[in-house]
Amino acid sequence: MVSGSASTELLSRHTTFHLGGPAAEFVTATTEAEIIDAVTAADAAGKDVLVLGGGSNLVVADAGFPGTVIKLATTGVAVETVEGGVLVTVAAGETWDDFVSTAVDKGWSGVEALSGIPGSVGATPIQNVGAYGQDVSQTITSVTVFDRELREVRSFTAGECAFGYRWSRFKEVPGRYVVLEVTFRLGTDGETGSPIAYAQLAGALGVEQGTRVPSKQIREAVLALRRSKGMVIDEADHDTWSAGSFFTNPVVAPEDVPEGAPAYPQPDGTVKTSAAWLIDHAGFKKGHGNERVSLSTKHTLALTNRGEGTTEDLLALAREVRDGVEAAYGIELVNEPVMLGVEL
Repeated sequence: MVSGSASTELLSRHTTFHLGGPAAEFVTATTEAEIIDAVTAADAAGKDVLVLGGGSNLVVADAGFPGTVIKLATTGVAVETVEGGVLVTVAAGETWDDFVSTAVDKGWSGVEALSGIPGSVGATPIQNVGAYGQDVSQTITSVTVFDRELREVRSFTAGECAFGYRWSRFKEVPGRYVVLEVTFRLGTDGETGSPIAYAQLAGALGVEQGTRVPSKQIREAVLALRRSKGMVIDEADHDTWSAGSFFTNPVVAPEDVPEGAPAYPQPDGTVKTSAAWLIDHAGFKKGHGNERVSLSTKHTLALTNRGEGTTEDLLALAREVRDGVEAAYGIELVNEPVMLGVEL
């Protein structure tokens, strides 16, 4: 376990926004025992705790974090063959896209449409990460956590995780659960792949929705789509200095969907519409902003640091966009990234 000091460990080095001030204390934990020990010690000392994965879904105050930051650096992938597929247990500190790449290479199916998403494996169940018709709730069988309230290791089945759109039980009490490992059930039909559930992906592949396509082809198509939107991390491309989609797609009553906006009916009678459409049609075009922060030049749903921005610059832009959409359509956009020491 390695600690860093506030003078050397800026959180901007650990977030995809490249924003955030210093940590009062920084700990790198390479084993589950080190994670639990670091969390327990910080809790006992009454310190605030930030458990940090890939930093891809985090907005940190310019003033930094006054408590203990625990960087998850655990590794390991264990595979068990079961009827019809494999159970794959992955350490929380593993890089998500590395895991997806491994799965595709091994001929496993079920996560290939989630290619190119930044961050760590441990973060995926918290947010129920999803894209292009897949989300992790479709393949997760269990999540092992350290419960800071009960001070014990616990395991939750997929049903107990209460997954929803960008939601899980792990968000109900932020910070209570520290994810240690995640188990996925994946198919072994990578050559036939998963049915394509997303129209844009089907179009990119030149097939009808519902068609089965080899996992490798799906991964390649998804990576190409995400790169075209600046959604694959590239340190040389400031359009990728972001948290990906900054706002979630709002779920509203059918009568509240603006004319011409995409509408995706939900099981409970509500309708999910497109945050990107709302932003664009409220007058915020690609690149809107200034030389410090702006909407991505490739996709209106990503707010980006152009290199010299601050967190306060970013928040000012986010508020401008949120308030503009609400003024135009009466719909309040909700931020997707976690706010640390700041709020919209």
